[in-house]
Amino acid sequence: QVQLVESGGGLVQAGGSLRLSCAPSGRTFSYYAMGWFRQAPGKEREFVSTISWSGAVMHYADSVKGRFAISRDTAKNTVYLQTDSLKPEDTGVYYCAAARGPFNLRTIAAYDYWGQGTQVTVSS
Repeated sequence: QVQLVESGGGLVQAGGSLRLSCAPSGRTFSYYAMGWFRQAPGKEREFVSTISWSGAVMHYADSVKGRFAISRDTAKNTVYLQTDSLKPEDTGVYYCAAARGPFNLRTIAAYDYWGQGTQVTVSS
């Protein structure tokens, strides 16, 4: 069974940093685009960032641009989301996802596999 497993979440003060990781099990996602989404309590899941299968192209939501950085280590089959200068509004469950295709990667529907999520809580 294919699984994406996120880790690295936690409780941090505003201005702090966390490094989220996503490690697939059951298969390699070397040729998949990967994305991060988040969902705050009472809100819809929203796009955070995506990276192409080659790692050459990255996109970010305006709300995290300049503070978050997505990367992937093909050798380790792992995708990372470095989150810096965290704000209370960054609080939520962060989900990793994998997409076969390269299109519409800011949308939930573009992704074929999802992880269970990791909680990020930013205190003020």
